[in-house]
Amino acid sequence: MSAEPMLAERTHDVATPTMTRAALRGRASRQGAHRAPKPVRRVRVPTPSRQPVLRGVAEVVALLPAHNEAPSIRRAVENLQNQTTPPVRIIVVVDNCTDETSGIALDAGAEICETVGNVHKKAGALNQALEVLLETLSDDTLVLVQDADSALDNPFLENASACLTEGRYGAIGGTFRGGEGAGFVGHLQRNEYARYARDVRRLKGKCLVVTGTAAVLRVSMLRQISAARLAGTIPAGDGRGGVYDTTVLTEDNELTFAIRHLGYEVLSPIGCTLETEVMTSWCDLSAQRLRWKRGALENCFQYGVTRITWSYWGRQALSLLGVLVTVIYLGTLVWAAKTNSFTVQPFWLAITGIFVIERTVTVSDRGWKYMLAAALLYEIFYDLFLQFVHLKAFTATFFRSQRSW
Repeated sequence: MSAEPMLAERTHDVATPTMTRAALRGRASRQGAHRAPKPVRRVRVPTPSRQPVLRGVAEVVALLPAHNEAPSIRRAVENLQNQTTPPVRIIVVVDNCTDETSGIALDAGAEICETVGNVHKKAGALNQALEVLLETLSDDTLVLVQDADSALDNPFLENASACLTEGRYGAIGGTFRGGEGAGFVGHLQRNEYARYARDVRRLKGKCLVVTGTAAVLRVSMLRQISAARLAGTIPAGDGRGGVYDTTVLTEDNELTFAIRHLGYEVLSPIGCTLETEVMTSWCDLSAQRLRWKRGALENCFQYGVTRITWSYWGRQALSLLGVLVTVIYLGTLVWAAKTNSFTVQPFWLAITGIFVIERTVTVSDRGWKYMLAAALLYEIFYDLFLQFVHLKAFTATFFRSQRSW
């Protein structure tokens, strides 16, 4: 998820292959190639009997798109099984995996749905699964779409289901924190995510995007999105009524636009939190944020200026202004150093003091040690890094340079 955690992901603009329903329904028939820990078997669902579905809470079917997620898939599945209201089905959508993802997921108690000829990454995998799944579900059922490298806190699903009893909400998203590891770059992302979570709480769950880390969606609304794409009232996406738009870099951001244009609202309530992995290197982080930023910009152009998107356009304008101010600020520092004209100005000292307070207070979720460290303003280099990534995204969008996942 970006604080622009407009956490979104993805894809190349390429053609969709023909999909056979019979192949997709054969969830586990081809698992032998993955050397599963247990003998491969055709499974429907290990129905979670340890916890009954609470009265008044809708049934949830979980979809976990996974590409080579062997290290994390067991934790994700078992975490769902241990929710206060577990999903009635946990389906791992195995997409072009070359590792043990399938076998581990089966061993953990999940179903397997393998994609057929998918070249559209996460969005394409979800479209294939949903095309078949939506035929079997009632309008009252909820679908959880969760990244395989994420783990939900309890009682995420119970809280999300309760919120969706209000008809005005079409989707409930999660507020995430960064997982451990990845050294200094991981530490910086965890601070960033803590600030984002604080902002969402202060806004009482109001959010810009239902992030791809974890989102609970109404089946009735998913059907409306598919119909609206075919009718041309929202962007056509894959051209076949797929719920997710396979032509964009940030399908989660685009899906949020689609949801809101159909008259629904989205929410990330306080009780829906989770942990997700962080990028492990500066190179990976740069690629992720470039994708998020450029995807968000292109989604705005895709929908134009509407009563829904005008606020998103405003945020992008402020973001561009911030980039320009940063460039000017750094230019003045270089000029001052070159001409030896540094002077101390009380006004700017006061502004710096306010900035120190803001950096300290907004990371309070992580504890006093991190608050004291934040007061040293070492994160300014991370902010500059993100600003330059945003500048690259604005430039790439303007010149329409080739996109990449």
